[in-house]
Amino acid sequence: MVERDRATGFFLGLACGDALGRPVEFQSAAQIERTHGRVTEMLADGTHGQPAGRITDDTEMALCIARSLAEHGEFVPEDIAARFVEWYESDPFDIGLMTMDALRQIRDGASWDEAGQAVWESRPEGQNAGNGSVMRCAPYAIAFADQPDRLAEVSRQSSAITHADPRCTAGCAIFNRALAGLLTGESRPLEVALDALGSEAPDELVTALEAIPDGIDPSALQSSGYVVHTLQTGLYHGLTADSAEDAIVAAVNMGNDTDTVGAVAGAVAGARFGVAGLPERWCSELSHDDELRTLAAEIATL
Repeated sequence: MVERDRATGFFLGLACGDALGRPVEFQSAAQIERTHGRVTEMLADGTHGQPAGRITDDTEMALCIARSLAEHGEFVPEDIAARFVEWYESDPFDIGLMTMDALRQIRDGASWDEAGQAVWESRPEGQNAGNGSVMRCAPYAIAFADQPDRLAEVSRQSSAITHADPRCTAGCAIFNRALAGLLTGESRPLEVALDALGSEAPDELVTALEAIPDGIDPSALQSSGYVVHTLQTGLYHGLTADSAEDAIVAAVNMGNDTDTVGAVAGAVAGARFGVAGLPERWCSELSHDDELRTLAAEIATL
């Protein structure tokens, strides 16, 4: 059974990492240090020029999923794809290229299970395995925590709406299985997830995640938008830090794709430490704090 405090902590943790990282997205660690020293507070302006606590596409798309789950009580891919398209048409200030291309195709008539595949097949290696589905997929871990096979299936299908590369679809399944383990009190959530799903995942992804934690040199971690880097780095910080704040701050101050790596680390750390483990000064500034709490409670009871 999902622990309600952990479910709320995970959703708020995702948003906190996203919002803390937004103002310094695309900056290097050296640039962040020169400008801010160390980012530990919600900042206004910066990248995208938004107010402090403003979430990005990471949390906005996770909210689309959570709202659909709360309304239907089940995974309805057509509805989720339609919500993604509605969000896309609202002209968001931050959206990934693969996501934009797939949602444009769905808007123009492609089915939810065709668009992501077509976009993936059209892109060369190096531009076809971004982190745009991993960043948003975590609400499924709450809704299907007690149904591991269904959780893996839903995670893969939802990823494929925009990101059909096996590194993305398997990455979402493994990430959500690990999150579900944290939400239900498993002591070795990532190991359990890899034992269950690793044989079906690309070797590169499995090797990167099997190294956590003892096989990792923290100085060698990367914070790019590549899904393997995002998962390895976010899971490492989320699973090894002494507090949720330490995990998120460490992830964000690495630079580069700060909002998404921060969101992944924040989701993991929020599930580990619960809502009380997140700084209230961060949560009080989040642009969707109340809705995040409400939706976490609603989908935890599905």
